[in-house]
Amino acid sequence: MNQQAALVELKGLAPASLWVSPRDIAPDEWSRLESHVAEILTALGMDLETPGTHDTPRRFLKALYDATSGYDGDPKLLTAFPAEGTASDDAWPAQIVEGPISFSCLCEHHALPFFGTAHIGYIAGEQIIGISKLTRIVRLFARRFTVQERLGEEIADALVELVGARGVAVHLEASHLCTRMRGVEEQSTTTTTFWRGEFRDADLRREFLEAVRRSGERS
Repeated sequence: MNQQAALVELKGLAPASLWVSPRDIAPDEWSRLESHVAEILTALGMDLETPGTHDTPRRFLKALYDATSGYDGDPKLLTAFPAEGTASDDAWPAQIVEGPISFSCLCEHHALPFFGTAHIGYIAGEQIIGISKLTRIVRLFARRFTVQERLGEEIADALVELVGARGVAVHLEASHLCTRMRGVEEQSTTTTTFWRGEFRDADLRREFLEAVRRSGERS
């Protein structure tokens, strides 16, 4: 068992493949995919015989590969720390709120980008996670083909799974090019919010959404 898999087993987390699963595309397979991209771009009207477009199939494929790097996982997420809390009976659950965290995704319906910001709030259990890891969680799931609704669910569930958070809140605001560039061509913003655990408490939800609002005013 490798070090990452052992750490996952020790913490009782999800299988290591969720957090560490590098993709491997062989050179001959990469060349085959480039030729398919070239065929599609040519059929759509692009002239690939100009200095500016000759390498476009390769660049396009590389850009898609980079934009979906979330499928490779992130071993740095397998680090947590003991919670710095008190065992006092009078202690009220305190939430950690981070944001705005910028993200960009490719929609699985049209492979067009959607992008925006995320705010994450969580109430620690026995462990906490480094603040920068909250950004890593967002990017892990955002850099995949996805939809906004699933993205929020995955971020919330991952935080519960990684550190046993007692409560999680995730707020996403995003603009979708699939609605801006095609179809209704609407310049709208989509907002979604997801709750887990102790965020069933209305006061905690209000506190989180107020923190999101204040963050938006500052940015």
